[in-house]
Amino acid sequence: MSDIPLGVLDLVPVPSGSTAAGALRNSLDLARRAEQLGYARYWFAEHHLNPGVAGSSPAVVLALAASATSTIRLGSGAVLLGHRTALATVEEFGLIDALHPGRIDLGLGRSGGRPPGGSPASGPAPSGRTAPRTPVVDGRAPNGLLVPPPFSFAHLLGSPRVALLQRLLHLPGAHSQPYGEQIDDVLALLAGTYRSEDGLEAHAVPGEGADVEVWILGSGAGESAETAGRGGLRFAANYHVSPGTVLQAVDAYRDAFRSSDVLEKPYVSVSADVVVAEDDATARELATGYGLWVRSIRTAEGAIPFPTPEEARAHGWSEEDRELVRDRVETQFVGSPGRVVEQLARLQEATGADELLITTITHDHADRVRSYELLAEEWRAA
Repeated sequence: MSDIPLGVLDLVPVPSGSTAAGALRNSLDLARRAEQLGYARYWFAEHHLNPGVAGSSPAVVLALAASATSTIRLGSGAVLLGHRTALATVEEFGLIDALHPGRIDLGLGRSGGRPPGGSPASGPAPSGRTAPRTPVVDGRAPNGLLVPPPFSFAHLLGSPRVALLQRLLHLPGAHSQPYGEQIDDVLALLAGTYRSEDGLEAHAVPGEGADVEVWILGSGAGESAETAGRGGLRFAANYHVSPGTVLQAVDAYRDAFRSSDVLEKPYVSVSADVVVAEDDATARELATGYGLWVRSIRTAEGAIPFPTPEEARAHGWSEEDRELVRDRVETQFVGSPGRVVEQLARLQEATGADELLITTITHDHADRVRSYELLAEEWRAA
């Protein structure tokens, strides 16, 4: 599988008993190791009001990582545009590109209270297709990839914590610009072709002419996938966030794709949650805290510091809890190097991904680094 590049998606997780400073040091160390191991990209996610996630500003963290590395591409997975402007985003990434030209990826995502997958209700937004091109029978693609029923994020929209997050991220009285318009403005500012409605030019310096790759991130067959396709841009689909809608997402992107100055044909990256160890039993032990961590996110409590296996086992699970995290736990790829590579190969085959983006969280940093090491070695050999 060495012809399919692997990248890293880092949430800058904070293990229980540690601090944000420790999590940042761990991420910079992992970025250096990922570069040495041959990973193609290293992206930082954006999350807010999560005690167990220190990655609140992708631009700041990737600037630090750029100074700690020399060749690996670095980027955002993703900058959330709902509470930002196109100009601020282009200027930030232009600043980083000025010192690290040709290494920066600008991954753009939506925010603003909509659930992953597109529509404000449950499941993906319509895209002219009622089923993915790859048929799913009894929850599995033909090659055995698990594709669970779409998870409904509707319960999060009424959460007081989500409402507070939106209030704190947005200026009073401010209204988010429509997502497609924001993407158009980002592209125009990068290209130096921006014109206001009344004909005024704007030139972002730094930013204009920056040698960055623009990506759109999405979880379903909604606006993000269609915007990426219509714009002829690269698209990253999130199997690790919404495994039940990944096939619809990549289909919608390819259906909408139009060739551009950037791409002649569609280009897709697909993410996966992974834990690799020398044997299956060890990997399962390292992944024990994952379900409890996902539960904290999906109850709108905010991601907790990643628990130890012992802390996770002490939690009293209700059936409601288990159902809340079932799709994520069952689609996490956990095991020996050979087992995980086989699962990733199925994901790549089912989605037609050009790249895979790997996110791994364990309580101990050394186990996390080792997981990426074992995966890289097995991937090259497969």
